Amino acid sequence: MANFLDPWRRLADQNTVAGLIDTHLRGAGQVMLQDNPLTGFLFIVGITWGAIAAGNLAVVAGALVALIVSTMTAVLLKAEKTSLRQGMYGFNGILVGVAVPSLLAANTSMWVLLVLGAGVSTVVMLAVGNIMKMWGAPALTFPFVVTTWFLALAAYAFGHVEIVSMAPPAFPVEPTAGNADISPGFLITSWLKGPAQVFLIGNVVTGAIFIVALLVNSVWAAVFALTGSAVSVVFALLLGASTSDIHSGLYSFSAVLTAIALGSVFYKPSWRVTLFALLGTVFTVVVQGALDAAVAPAGIPTFTAPFVFVTWLFLLPRVNLPPHPHSPIENGILTGK
Repeated sequence: MANFLDPWRRLADQNTVAGLIDTHLRGAGQVMLQDNPLTGFLFIVGITWGAIAAGNLAVVAGALVALIVSTMTAVLLKAEKTSLRQGMYGFNGILVGVAVPSLLAANTSMWVLLVLGAGVSTVVMLAVGNIMKMWGAPALTFPFVVTTWFLALAAYAFGHVEIVSMAPPAFPVEPTAGNADISPGFLITSWLKGPAQVFLIGNVVTGAIFIVALLVNSVWAAVFALTGSAVSVVFALLLGASTSDIHSGLYSFSAVLTAIALGSVFYKPSWRVTLFALLGTVFTVVVQGALDAAVAPAGIPTFTAPFVFVTWLFLLPRVNLPPHPHSPIENGILTGK
């Protein structure tokens, strides 16, 4: 695959337009920490499939608009070139772009908030990056989480912003668990929706496309994504989480990201790293439940906050595990070295 992409890489290095396209596609790929334009392209294909299936094409348009706005904001701000070239200022933006049309009705006010949020996500990325590099840790998707939390909360204050899919503010209630038909179909659907929900899409085909997209760049990333999703489904069932939330993939998407990050991106895969990543993955399910309960009174989703907090907690101790030779931290890409 590397040889297959070599002509494209050479073209992207020599041609400004191709270089910009490459940067944007890498930004899409970086949502799951993959520095690969083909992976990013397949992520966009998966988003498109899911959006068409859900009858919400604004999600595709929002993803593309926000990806461009966030990346070009970094260009205008003259962000560090290596990080910019590898798409590090686009992945939070594209997440804002899929989240806002998923939560709000597609009217003029929604598009204003989306464009604003996409640009601000780059500013927040720069701010969080400056803070986290003191500890040598990546910003991850925290800029997306913070930016979109503000956008989601603001929707309750503005009359021209119509909420379509956020639960109303409420105190947590006992989950509906234990009586569902836990069939093989239930398990497979829950398993594949986990990767899809990274982009807030509850579609099995999209999940399968995302796994193929990961395989394009890293077999290990795909393996850990599938493992993280499976482990999160089983553990959430054992704890008695809401079966409807499990079936929708809502207990798996952050676990998928944690498994990829710890198992194949920041550490070199090994049996010790696998155990470490599994520990982080299981804990992500607990943090997911905790944050779901914490934000329920505000009526906003957790987004990828469980992944961010758990991955930070598991990177900051500097445990004696071999770092991945291509780790963004080791190469200074995420820490501004």
